[in-house]
Amino acid sequence: MPEDRPTMPPVVLHTEAELARDALSAPLFVRAVRLARWADPHKPVGAGGELLADELREAVKELGLDDEDGPCYAAEAWQLALDIGLVEVEGPDKAADADGAPADGTPPAPGVDAPEPAGTARPGEELPRFAGGAPWEVLELWLNGLETVLADAAAPDLADIIDQLSEGDELDLDGLDWNPEEEADFLDGVLGNLYLLTALDEETTDRAVPLPALAASMIVPDDMDEPTDAVLEEVSDAMMRLDEQFRMLAPTGIVDYRPVDEELIEEADGEGRVSEPERGIAEAEVDEEDVARYGMVRLTPLGLYAVRSRMLEAGVHAPVVGELAPADAQTLLAALPGFPDAAARAEAEQWLSGRTATDAAAALLAVARGDDPEAPLRRLTCQQTLTLVGPEAEPALRAVLADRHLGGLARVWLAEHGVDQVPQPSEEMVFWLTVDTIAAQLAAGGDSAELRELVQGLVDRSAGFFDSVWRVDHPATAEVLEAMGRLHLDKKTAKEARKAAFKARSRH
Repeated sequence: MPEDRPTMPPVVLHTEAELARDALSAPLFVRAVRLARWADPHKPVGAGGELLADELREAVKELGLDDEDGPCYAAEAWQLALDIGLVEVEGPDKAADADGAPADGTPPAPGVDAPEPAGTARPGEELPRFAGGAPWEVLELWLNGLETVLADAAAPDLADIIDQLSEGDELDLDGLDWNPEEEADFLDGVLGNLYLLTALDEETTDRAVPLPALAASMIVPDDMDEPTDAVLEEVSDAMMRLDEQFRMLAPTGIVDYRPVDEELIEEADGEGRVSEPERGIAEAEVDEEDVARYGMVRLTPLGLYAVRSRMLEAGVHAPVVGELAPADAQTLLAALPGFPDAAARAEAEQWLSGRTATDAAAALLAVARGDDPEAPLRRLTCQQTLTLVGPEAEPALRAVLADRHLGGLARVWLAEHGVDQVPQPSEEMVFWLTVDTIAAQLAAGGDSAELRELVQGLVDRSAGFFDSVWRVDHPATAEVLEAMGRLHLDKKTAKEARKAAFKARSRH
């Protein structure tokens, strides 16, 4: 494989217009916009910009929230509107700092009435830009709001802080067993794993990940065959934490989340805990409905966009399908082997769409030549890309029929397209193409099960195979024969392959 593979696999992103529509329809942002408009011309607020009790009740009615969590949802939406400038606070008695917290540092409790208003709130300058701006403007503000929610999700429980302060104690973060950097890194790691799983899912990007499997991916060491009871308890604790965090994040539109079944949550030692999943469930190897009860989560298209944006800011290389469309053929063939199959096909299709079939085929074939170590994989990638090219490319393929490096793959392409009058390849060309193909497969996936089947099929169908192959003038002949010796299940055949490899090396 190429040594400069991307740090993350490429992903397919929706258009900015589609993503902006998703951002505008995210429940938390819908509520924030609605409350910002409701604040016209002004609403009295407390020292931190929070709604006072009477106004909070009005806000709940404005949003049509009639359950017991209505005040909490309204307060969250109002705080988001403040954070991203959908609402602005002004007044002579403003006592809040730049972060919206009261000057004494005490976090405001939602719905707690202040003695009297400390200022007034009105629709902010960012409201028109978010509600009716260009897609990039909507997404910029949405990302700003997401950052505040992510910070809240990684913060300790507000109730614990209030209890600590109500007892007259000073705020002691150490006593809360909370490390802000570790919590933020953990959540970033979880989102990164979700991103990677989404990028690598060959079947569908809509598949949800079981919460136990996601938690286990962060907790269980890679070299641990069977999780210990202590590790399973850590997984259970992580699931409980993630359940709370994903409940907070889902209204932003970043994830679709099916929460943990309440029946599975029990009180243990005075703390809420998810009842420990069976070992199989932690590995997502049991009935799908049983797994779903422990929580299911997936990144939405908007979430994929958001996590990638944050990765780019952190200096991670996170490519998008389509970025190689203007690149030359050499760059394309060097990059595609590092892509998942579906992404590689999509990238190749976009690259081809900007070129005529003949020009594209000629460019690909020109850079596929060579005896360097990467050449076999480059030719295999060229061959795979050419399967997407129509019959108009026939002249470019016919032009290389006599080429030592390309004549074999050209004949394969012409035969697959039903072209007449294709000259039969020589025996030498057939064996050269065989060696080249196996060398490419070794570079792409090592000693894979698919390669083992290919090797066995080739040897079993051709009597005296090794007597001919060791003579092939290909730089990888000896390496390929050694691999065949490793891969073939028949000991006698494997020995013949090793002898042939020795003969091939003795030629040089």
